[in-house]
Amino acid sequence: DSDVDPMWMAMSKLRRGRLEECISLCDEILSANPADQAAWIIKCKAVIKQNYIDDIELDEEGVAEMLLDENAVASMPRPGTSVSSPQVSSKVGGNYDPMVRPVSQSGRPMSGFARPSSSRPMSGTGSIREALQSGRRTGSSSGGVARPMTTFGREVRLSTASLSNTSSNGALVDVEKLNLRKYASRTGLAMVLTDYLLYVEHNTRKALELCAEATKENEFRSWWWKARLGKCYFKLGLLREAEQQLQSSLRIQPVINTYLDLCNVYLRMDVPNTGLDLLTEAAEKFTCEPRLLLGLARIYDLLNDPDNAIMYYKKVLVLDASNVESIACLGAHFFYADQPEMSIRYYRRLLQMGVNNTEVWNNIGLCCFHSSQYDMALGCFDRALSIADDDQMADVWYNIGHIGISLGDLGLAYQAFKVAVSVDPQHGEALNNIAVLEMRRQKFDFAKSCFHTACEVCPHSFEPFYNSALMAYRMGDFQEAHQYTGKALKLYPHHVDSKELLALLQKSFLNS
Repeated sequence: DSDVDPMWMAMSKLRRGRLEECISLCDEILSANPADQAAWIIKCKAVIKQNYIDDIELDEEGVAEMLLDENAVASMPRPGTSVSSPQVSSKVGGNYDPMVRPVSQSGRPMSGFARPSSSRPMSGTGSIREALQSGRRTGSSSGGVARPMTTFGREVRLSTASLSNTSSNGALVDVEKLNLRKYASRTGLAMVLTDYLLYVEHNTRKALELCAEATKENEFRSWWWKARLGKCYFKLGLLREAEQQLQSSLRIQPVINTYLDLCNVYLRMDVPNTGLDLLTEAAEKFTCEPRLLLGLARIYDLLNDPDNAIMYYKKVLVLDASNVESIACLGAHFFYADQPEMSIRYYRRLLQMGVNNTEVWNNIGLCCFHSSQYDMALGCFDRALSIADDDQMADVWYNIGHIGISLGDLGLAYQAFKVAVSVDPQHGEALNNIAVLEMRRQKFDFAKSCFHTACEVCPHSFEPFYNSALMAYRMGDFQEAHQYTGKALKLYPHHVDSKELLALLQKSFLNS
């Protein structure tokens, strides 16, 4: 390589993704000539690639944003028009019936794929306690990655590993001494500098100032600067200003990423129907872009509209047959729609694509069991346990316990639930089932204690409250039974057994 121009070689390394080697070459060039702007730009692009985060997907509100949001939203929106108040089907046993499809701690049905917006609470987080509790890992009762205090906190945390790989020569840019007006007139350099400020320094305010100066310099005609300006406003929580800039950018040049950014703004403003209209318009312009259809499916999932969500997940697979999220969501849908034979085809597809993790083997085991392939089911659970870590093992043992109940082996079920609780003491579903089994053994005091713990650690599930009410009713404590029944009906208004128990209690109160 001694005869090759080092600048050309650095550009080649950048294109091939060999970022460490590219940075080293640029350091050599800059040590010989510190004023070489071409080498500085190449190095800056390499560092940006190392630290880049797809913030279009990172739509997660931090605790600070949830509690200190001053944007006015309707306190009583109509069902189906707000993410905080999605439509609730009155059909008992439907796809999103809590008796059929379990809900996460935020109160949302399991979608089959964990993503940041899955943990968005259904009724709006009005207290610090609820905001902090919503940081538990979506789709599991076990603890995991906590909700960040701010959105910036999440971005900085995700980029920490790559920050350690950057050059040891210190920061590329002295942010405090930047002459923004000078750099705004040099478009190429300013674009690289803006991305550096956003993704490496995480200095959104400086990036906003540079974007504003560059937009003026370009006479407000550049779609790129308007899009970046909208992104900066969104990161700072100025949603109306972000909407204005992104709409202006789209009028100049329709771009897929800009549509997705604007849709995130609408979701944060809690107007999902406007987001649906926007993505539908974009999908008509960009007919071969699966991300737009995936965005539509996600919003329908947030609004508890499974029929439309499944339709768009299928459309995504027509354009991108290896989209993991769509395959996982369709697999979960068919499983809860009592079609395990169809569901197992999707999970096997994930295995063929190389997605080899505990969740996939656990789901295949459940599908095999419910489709009467018992010999394969136990092998799949054994495989899931062999690769599970502490965060996932409790859920696998919980499912094994359910298989024990279905087979009539209550000893196996009891031991499996006990193991699940020993791995994760906060596993409310396992505690609830242990209490039910203890009731069968006539150990009512221990069962009552387990139900009480399950209600505390699993406040989003109606089963512990109903079971507590039923046990209190059988033991003659009608007042306590009435309290628990009310809580169960508040979580699941269409639960027939809770309604019948409430009617019995009211009749008892009248007779007494």
